[in-house]
Amino acid sequence: MGQLHKMGVPQGYHSLTPYITVKDVAQSIDFFRRALGAEERMRLATPDGKKVMHGEVSIGDSVVMLGEENAERGCVAPSGLKGHSAGLYLYVPDVDAAFTQAKGAGAKVTMPVTDMFWGDRVAEIEDPSGHRWSIATRKEDLSPKEISERAKAWFASQGKPA
Repeated sequence: MGQLHKMGVPQGYHSLTPYITVKDVAQSIDFFRRALGAEERMRLATPDGKKVMHGEVSIGDSVVMLGEENAERGCVAPSGLKGHSAGLYLYVPDVDAAFTQAKGAGAKVTMPVTDMFWGDRVAEIEDPSGHRWSIATRKEDLSPKEISERAKAWFASQGKPA
């Protein structure tokens, strides 16, 4: 950490890095380690040392930054809202094993492992702060036309218009 790439991106980061608000940074770091195999990169305590105000974990080849809820600044975890405005999509080598690990760590299952029309095998979980995580393994590389055709067939099988 600390060195810059030529485009101003710190070593070990990508151009886009998710920064999510969580109920408790320390508990979230522990959950992500158990549920998703995350590695802790850092934690920064509040000046009084009572809480962790910022944390970072590595999941696969990506960094996720975590910030503690702060209602005065308008930072609230999804569990404090009436819905979701975003999700995190995580590719892993074996979605079935990753899903079992996440479930064992206490993740709430919102969708079991399912083969999807775009070529991914996907499961969806919710973390303790209410963030939705799609965990996926690419099974087939498809063209946009193939995905569109499969989408129409899938929606028809669900009784929904495409």
